[in-house]
Amino acid sequence: MKGFYSVALLLCSNVFMTLAWYSHLKLQSATWFSKLSLPLVILFSWGIALFEYCCQVPANRIGYIDNGGPFNLWQLKVIQEAVSLTVFTIFMLIFFKDQPFRINHLIGFALLVAAVYFLFKK
Repeated sequence: MKGFYSVALLLCSNVFMTLAWYSHLKLQSATWFSKLSLPLVILFSWGIALFEYCCQVPANRIGYIDNGGPFNLWQLKVIQEAVSLTVFTIFMLIFFKDQPFRINHLIGFALLVAAVYFLFKK
């Protein structure tokens, strides 16, 4: 069950991370947001990133093998990367439709899945 909670928190963390890192690019077309200075945009993103860390830190603590979780650090990191790319892809397909999803992206994801396989192989 700790593995499930850890992955769920990583998913939540990556949603906030993607919003913090990339939503300002989409929001710059909004009138109110385009008037913000760069330091205010940074503060806006940091405000979102706070919630990322509120999920990321517990995800790693719950999932880490030395804390009774099922994952070692290598496994936690590769899970985080796989989740991150999945969330990012969904974000791109919804909000940045002008940037197509290509076969090389799919091949890269397949290689990432292979990395997950090899990191979990005993």
